[in-house]
Amino acid sequence: MKIGILAIQGDFELHARKIVETGNDYLLVKKTSQLDEIDGIILPGGESTTISKIISRYALDEILRERVENGFPVFATCAGLIMLAKKLEGKESEVTPLGVLNITVKRNAYGRQRESFEAPLKINLDGKEVGVTGVFIRAPKIVDMGKEVQVLGRFEDSPVIVRQGNILAMTFHPELAEGTEIYEYFLNIIIGRR
Repeated sequence: MKIGILAIQGDFELHARKIVETGNDYLLVKKTSQLDEIDGIILPGGESTTISKIISRYALDEILRERVENGFPVFATCAGLIMLAKKLEGKESEVTPLGVLNITVKRNAYGRQRESFEAPLKINLDGKEVGVTGVFIRAPKIVDMGKEVQVLGRFEDSPVIVRQGNILAMTFHPELAEGTEIYEYFLNIIIGRR
């Protein structure tokens, strides 16, 4: 399989290493035409305001929204999760989310950069409990969600990894921790939708 990684901002190269560790290929995506070459896409973390402006400038936002709504598999971390959300909580933002994941998100909910932290998490992947390290950097918090959103893991009672059909999204950074379990789970989502 070839997994696209939105290569506008954030740790897209670390996601690429994880995909290689799973034995698959990747493509750094910057143009809409590249979407036809991949089986699924990763939206990395970074600064959601910047990501929002750039994908709009390159007309990636509309085509991504349409494809995800039609079942295209997407994996999103931190700011990537913000980009998928239906709603943002709080003051007026320059971020225009794609609105495909039925959650409401509060940006920087745990504080600024200096409040970043790591925590052990237990997540449920296809009925199997897996221990992972959650690396939270200026992390968002999911404050509300629709019934179609499945919670795969929590931290202090807040959902931190969720799935809605073809969408897998988390508030932390799995690319900064050991292991590829979450990536393999995403690859299985792609296989299951073929």
